[in-house]
Amino acid sequence: MQRQKKFATKGGLHREDSDDELGYEDHPWQWIYEDEEDQPTNKGEPPSKKRKTSNVAPSSRKRPIVGAQMNSFVVRLGDAILLKSPEQGKDWVGLVCSFSETDEDGDDEMSVYIQWFCTPEELAFGKRSKIRPDVLPNESYITTDFNMNPLTAINGKATVLSTDAFLKKYPDGKAPKSNSGANRYAKTIHCRRGVKQRNLQFTEDFIWDEIYKGSEDLLDLIDWVKEQTKNKRKQTFEKQEDLEYDHKKETVADEPTTPRKRKKMTSTVTTPRSSVKGSKYTTPTHKRIMIKKPIEITPLGTRILSPAQYMSTPYSHARTTLHVSAVPASLPCRSNEFTTVYSHLYSAIVDGSGACIYISGTPGTGKTATVREVVGTLHQAVLNEELDDFNFVEINGMKVTEPHQSYSLLWEALKGDRVSPNHALSLLEQEFSHPSPRRIPCVVLMDELDQLVTRNQSVMYNFFNWPAMRHSKLIVLAVANTMDLPERTLSNKISSRLGLTRITFPGYTHTQLIEIISSRLEGVPGNIVDKDAVQFASQKVAAVSGDARRALDICRRAVEIAEQAQQKSNPASANGNAMDSEVAADTPSRKGRNKPATNNKGDVQQNDSSTKSARVTIATIRQAINEATSSPMVQYLRSLPLSSKLFLAALLARTRRTGVAESNLGEVVVEAKRIADIADNSAIHDFLLVDDTIGKPSSKMPRILALGAAAMELVEAGIIAMETRNRGERAGKVRFKIGEDEVKSALMGDVEVKGLGFSG
Repeated sequence: MQRQKKFATKGGLHREDSDDELGYEDHPWQWIYEDEEDQPTNKGEPPSKKRKTSNVAPSSRKRPIVGAQMNSFVVRLGDAILLKSPEQGKDWVGLVCSFSETDEDGDDEMSVYIQWFCTPEELAFGKRSKIRPDVLPNESYITTDFNMNPLTAINGKATVLSTDAFLKKYPDGKAPKSNSGANRYAKTIHCRRGVKQRNLQFTEDFIWDEIYKGSEDLLDLIDWVKEQTKNKRKQTFEKQEDLEYDHKKETVADEPTTPRKRKKMTSTVTTPRSSVKGSKYTTPTHKRIMIKKPIEITPLGTRILSPAQYMSTPYSHARTTLHVSAVPASLPCRSNEFTTVYSHLYSAIVDGSGACIYISGTPGTGKTATVREVVGTLHQAVLNEELDDFNFVEINGMKVTEPHQSYSLLWEALKGDRVSPNHALSLLEQEFSHPSPRRIPCVVLMDELDQLVTRNQSVMYNFFNWPAMRHSKLIVLAVANTMDLPERTLSNKISSRLGLTRITFPGYTHTQLIEIISSRLEGVPGNIVDKDAVQFASQKVAAVSGDARRALDICRRAVEIAEQAQQKSNPASANGNAMDSEVAADTPSRKGRNKPATNNKGDVQQNDSSTKSARVTIATIRQAINEATSSPMVQYLRSLPLSSKLFLAALLARTRRTGVAESNLGEVVVEAKRIADIADNSAIHDFLLVDDTIGKPSSKMPRILALGAAAMELVEAGIIAMETRNRGERAGKVRFKIGEDEVKSALMGDVEVKGLGFSG
């Protein structure tokens, strides 16, 4: 529990008696209007009758609200107040900017608009673990972060002093020994700097009493802090430091020496720091708490190809640009979807509200790539000071070991600390249910959503429920391959939280695929790919799925076939130039055989074989398609008996209907019986279905001949997996071991299984 508190609330003011001003009894809050007479009241007594306070403003006249009162406690515009934090005994500090009769959602709730202070500890989280060396006790920074909070979150008043006034009142920076003095010390802060928490930009030092005297200085204070914390200020300071360093270097007449970092001299009093590392993470028994660091994976050595290697021949250049991992400068044919996703994300970040956006579409339609491009554009807007900062985390259902690990990934993205999934869940629940002065919007991309479905659907429920919380500022982008996944798989309480923001990515048409492939082949010299071949490949893929990745793979394989044909027709050119360019294009040799030929001007000459190179034609594309659809696995699937094909059709239909990869054997048998009853193939009715109603009542269990043997044959072939301990039993779990698309594409044109669901 102690460790959870340290993770949850870094910073804030520690207080022992948090209800000494408001009292322990709950009284209703009342507004104080501009033209009302302020009559002081004694503590514990109700407001005076002369004082005109009310919960709701009279409808006849709308008067500005200048304060609020609960029993004898009064707070006004411009006051420094304490607000309750998630942890008991800690408070946040802020300035009252305005009052409102409604909250952020427009509901009727008495609220206050706060400009936050933040402590140095709040800025030291995640990778930013260092605190300024000149920090004093009870020091806080004024920020330009605002938040709407209910009046019930107010926990008392705070005192803000200048640094000189604070040191004069508390010379040693410690709380007095008396209870009253310690209480006043706990509610007193001093401020000499402003900060922008997102990029750690500080203002120049100032005297608080001179820059802020009351509510009339609020707007000037906000504008001054914003102007002082712009990014351009950091660049200006860096240029000035560089000029000073160069000037000093020119004026020094001594011998050149290694530059040393000068120690910054300051006249301020610094707090002595402990030399023991990690001493701030100690329990009352002085046992060190081990804080897990993020996993640091040493990257494997990667080979970076120079342009001379992958652009040495038109074929290698085309293969590189047609690879699915090649990231283009922009995504063609997705401008409408990009604009839709961008507008929703931009609005949610600017408003500081939570949102759920469901993005669906078949594989290869650019869903994830479009979202990443939108996030990259928004990050650029942040760097240009056009948008407030936000966090981004990507959770891929295919990359997590189990769905609950997504809690740990989200908490690490928010705070920089790695904890267990159960611990992360409790921390996230506490974090999103309370306001925080340093919370910024967080965009979560949940890719492969169907892989995050659990038995009780708790992971889905939490991620779709958190954005609805007032203080979460969580924006969830759920990406899945099926449009009706929420209604088909998730419960009503989860699908209803997705809201009406749903974006569908349709499959690419053949004209769009032509544009995508042609845009990648624009810079390839030699014009080795015919336009008719690109059009033929696009039409074939668009007729099946509209998957751009499949179209690129087919064209890339066609280029490889043409390259092999070129090497066979011109072996001298292939061995002397093409092969050398693939293996070691820039490796020098004694004879200079691997050096590219140059003319008198020094320019690289193209090989003579490029003018007579083999081209990618329709026949080449057809050969690549046949290779893609005629693998040994495809040939085996097409040669299966009718009972095995019926079992595959039942398992595929069951997986599509439930959205879960695993199914019970009994459920698959029931699905097979349903498919067989409506099948058009007479062989299924004649040879597989058993008529057990002759002379006896009909059986409740479906009977299909050879279905169990078909399942065992598919298990031995490695097509499906079935629990060995329950082999032959109806409760055994069954799932595919190969891709569903591979089974579908292999049996799509099979006349024997027409109408069994492989073509849909």
